[in-house]
Amino acid sequence: MNKVNISEKLAMFGDYYNPRIVGELNGQHVKLAKLLGEFVWHKHDNEDELFYVLEGELKIEFRDKTVTIKKNEFLIVPHGIEHRPVAEKEVAIMLFEPATTLNTGDTKGELTRENLERI
Repeated sequence: MNKVNISEKLAMFGDYYNPRIVGELNGQHVKLAKLLGEFVWHKHDNEDELFYVLEGELKIEFRDKTVTIKKNEFLIVPHGIEHRPVAEKEVAIMLFEPATTLNTGDTKGELTRENLERI
């Protein structure tokens, strides 16, 4: 049982849309990521996603609306809902999602990360 210092973990990387695993519980991964720019439209058929903003402001676009999440706010995107994260400036987030969740969901491409680093 070791505590996790989020600031120290975030300082360990600088790339975007490449989540790192920082914890695991009950089949769930706790991940940290930095985002900048537009991600890909995608959905997760079987997994819900929780986006918790640690620093900055994140927009989650849906086909019919956009939800803005600010520091110390979170949004749960239910499984099956198509969405696209957009960060106009650098954003640091924490994700809670099942260990089986692929970051790009049903849309595989250059931003897909199948084997995540544990830090």
